[in-house]
Amino acid sequence: MNVLILNGPNLNLLGKREPEIYGSETLADIENAIRHRAFDQGLATDFLQTNHEGVMLDRIHEGRERFDAIIINPAAWSHTSVALLDALKAFEGRVIEVHLSNIHTREAFRHHSYISSRAEAVIAGMGSFGYLAAIDYLAR
Repeated sequence: MNVLILNGPNLNLLGKREPEIYGSETLADIENAIRHRAFDQGLATDFLQTNHEGVMLDRIHEGRERFDAIIINPAAWSHTSVALLDALKAFEGRVIEVHLSNIHTREAFRHHSYISSRAEAVIAGMGSFGYLAAIDYLAR
């Protein structure tokens, strides 16, 4: 199984930005842990972090032929992007949504995610372990 892991805006600042919410791990630390877990589970992975919505949309479109599943942390786009939802609807593989923080205990505008209606599973509030849980779930 080929899995694309997508990370949205500002996640390149993990470890520096609001560590009381997002923890001290960097995105590189998280990607490293995912690579190891995926390898142990027999999954191949590819990664993209972008602060540009069009770049993420293009990667999802390209991934229709290449990937069996997407693990996505859409970050702020969760709450704003119908375009991202539509791109994920056009992707025929599995979709798992991951959030480092529990979006339901934060500001009211974060309580709704457009992406959740496409995801077969949503993991929130488990920190970086949420990505590993998504890998384990896909490997089952």
